[in-house]
Amino acid sequence: MLGYYFRLATLSFRRNPGLTGLMVLAIALGIAVCIVTLTIYKATSGNPIWWKNDRLYAVTLDSWDPNVPADEEHPQLPPPQMTYKDATYVFASDIPQRKVLMYKAAGVVTGGMAVRKPTPTLARVTTADFFAMFEVPFAFGGGWSAVADQGPEPVIVLSKEENEKLFGGANSVGKTIRWDDREFRIVGVLDEWQPQPKYYDLNNGNFDTPEDVYVPWGWGTALEKHSAGNTNCWKPEPLSTFQDMLNSDCVWISLWVELPTAAARERMQSFIDSYWSAQRKAGRFARPQNNRLTTVSQYLVDQEVVSRDNRMLVALAFAFLSVCLFNTGGLLLAKFLNNAPHVGVRRALGASRRHVYMQHLVEVGALASAGALLGLALGALGLWGVRVLSASVFEPQQQGGYQSLAHVDVTSIVSALALTVITAFVAGSYPAWRVGRVPPASYLKSQ
Repeated sequence: MLGYYFRLATLSFRRNPGLTGLMVLAIALGIAVCIVTLTIYKATSGNPIWWKNDRLYAVTLDSWDPNVPADEEHPQLPPPQMTYKDATYVFASDIPQRKVLMYKAAGVVTGGMAVRKPTPTLARVTTADFFAMFEVPFAFGGGWSAVADQGPEPVIVLSKEENEKLFGGANSVGKTIRWDDREFRIVGVLDEWQPQPKYYDLNNGNFDTPEDVYVPWGWGTALEKHSAGNTNCWKPEPLSTFQDMLNSDCVWISLWVELPTAAARERMQSFIDSYWSAQRKAGRFARPQNNRLTTVSQYLVDQEVVSRDNRMLVALAFAFLSVCLFNTGGLLLAKFLNNAPHVGVRRALGASRRHVYMQHLVEVGALASAGALLGLALGALGLWGVRVLSASVFEPQQQGGYQSLAHVDVTSIVSALALTVITAFVAGSYPAWRVGRVPPASYLKSQ
């Protein structure tokens, strides 16, 4: 029976090819817009390390100006980073299973086989647990030990892209390069790793790419490497030397901890609260107590990784799909009622209203399927356009950032199929039901 209904649908399409094409295009455009916006929204609002959301916490303390909040738009939030003295003190706690201090720095790399001239790079000055805590994949070698942070030992980890530039992608572990005119031994090379958003550091760009090289924490002070990321200060104080920066109340250090149990989290919260109390008695921390251990998902919300504009675009996309469905439903109703004389003959020959309804619903389903396939193709084209546009807007070093989100994935395909089902039901149910309610007698008299 379904095969017969499909043949009837094919004949109906041939009778009105222009109208059929218009309805397919309307459905396709609505689905394509939804696919593009949903893909971008899902990518930008996702938690790249969701399976550790109950273990990883960003540590923040409100050491800011007692009269003005760090973020006037969100006065309830403490600064997203910490001072050097606060971060290093809290880092010394033995409560976390893992703990990471870090900041972004700029440097120059020299050496390698593929590129020998000095090359500006962005580095992450961090502690040994960075790679294990954030589950960073390695193509060759691995990270360094905590002892290397204290030395500091002249070891370095390269990103996959940097290793491609310097060594053509070969295993470079054990080889040496120069970073900021110091010789470093390569101990690891990362595999492909592009967490989007860049959840562990949202202070410079939510969708920036990871850094080119990674060096032990101790090199930050040994080389007096200032931050190449955000540094925020709230009061006048001497900052003429690197030591002044270390002693200042400027915030520029990120601290993350891994707490595997609720008990560990409670102990850690008590630890930072006690530190806050001691510092308050010493004349610091004049603002109300606001010490936080923030999960990755909440941190993304607090830092507004997903803007209101993105949520509005999703709403507008579905509004546009609704308009497309409404117009398609109107065209289907007009088409089906125009074919009422044929329906009247079928009814007179014994077809029930259910048979008529199913016949036209199959036609709607075929129409919606064609629209979904075209919509998926248009959605892929739209996402390609987003990539091209992003590539032309962002700097070359940011390639692989926001524009890398725009790709057709399984989610997009599933979304297209789900939207097809909804489209078929919403756009076609009423017209298919309405034509089955037409009295056949009035049309039989005219035949």
